[in-house]
Amino acid sequence: MSFKQILPFLLIVTIITSCKTEYNFSLKTPKKLNINNKLNITFNDKNKNSIDSVQFSIDNNIIKTGTNLTTKIDISDYKLGRHTVNAVVFYEGKTKKVTNTIYFLADEEPVVYDYKVINTFPHDKNAYTQGLEIHNGFLYESTGHRGKSTLRKVELTTGKVLKQINLDNQYFGEGITKFGDEIFMLTWQKGVGFIYDFNSFEQKNTFKYKNSIEGWGLTNNGEKLIKTDGTERIWFLNPSNQAEESYIEAYTNKRKVEKLNELEYIDGKIYANIYQQNSILIVDSNSGKIEGVANLNGLRDMVEQHPQLDVLNGIAYDKETKKLYVTGKNWSKLFEIELIKRN
Repeated sequence: MSFKQILPFLLIVTIITSCKTEYNFSLKTPKKLNINNKLNITFNDKNKNSIDSVQFSIDNNIIKTGTNLTTKIDISDYKLGRHTVNAVVFYEGKTKKVTNTIYFLADEEPVVYDYKVINTFPHDKNAYTQGLEIHNGFLYESTGHRGKSTLRKVELTTGKVLKQINLDNQYFGEGITKFGDEIFMLTWQKGVGFIYDFNSFEQKNTFKYKNSIEGWGLTNNGEKLIKTDGTERIWFLNPSNQAEESYIEAYTNKRKVEKLNELEYIDGKIYANIYQQNSILIVDSNSGKIEGVANLNGLRDMVEQHPQLDVLNGIAYDKETKKLYVTGKNWSKLFEIELIKRN
């Protein structure tokens, strides 16, 4: 075939190729947004080609479908933290999915609390406190470090250990909670927890947590076990099979707060220690909003100062007396305190 014969064919191919429509889709959302603001979502083709329709969704839940390429969403009822905004575009008989990540923040800054010491009690300074609860006037405490991890029943007024079991040396003990007639206890990096009989401390079973990273703090709301893993996430576990069913993420109006540690559930709120800080956060258990923060730095100065002295860790709330107790890792004292909203 001569070049003159090939030339028309090449021209036809060039024309077809040059006529092919090039799409350049764009999905615009803020990177972060306080939940008292509306979320504006805009989709377009940068080359200004027409499309048939677009379907918007948040976390794969469809919120709008149609030809309008912009939408405004009320996000006030959403959980805080990381979310995924998707746009599925329909064009020329085809579809394409475009995704953005956005972080929802609290609508206001946390309330600041001061504290008042009501009572002081002895505490074992050799106890590297990981979990703390109170039932019928007795403290239940878990301690950490490999080779030193324990589960204890402690007399409140004297600090005397009334009952204790030791974990195998391979385990680093973490948070505990009483649920029904059982005590659930976490370990740090082994991905396994233990279930004990509340009265005898006899081990009844073990369980694994697969979705969360590690085991840190533990409490419950009467329906679910509530667990931290050292991040900003707070997990909700089914107490029957210990499956991690959902989570919230702890955020202020400006940022996430990580290293959430020991927990206590008080009147619908989650109280959380932050590892390496002498403070308590008050977290909304539905949204993850950090509603309050209490700086308890002064308490550390009130205990015996020694080389092993560590940070605040341990929150126990007596539902019957409405009293709040706190201590720390290797602290020689346990404090009954009252939180007071700062003016």
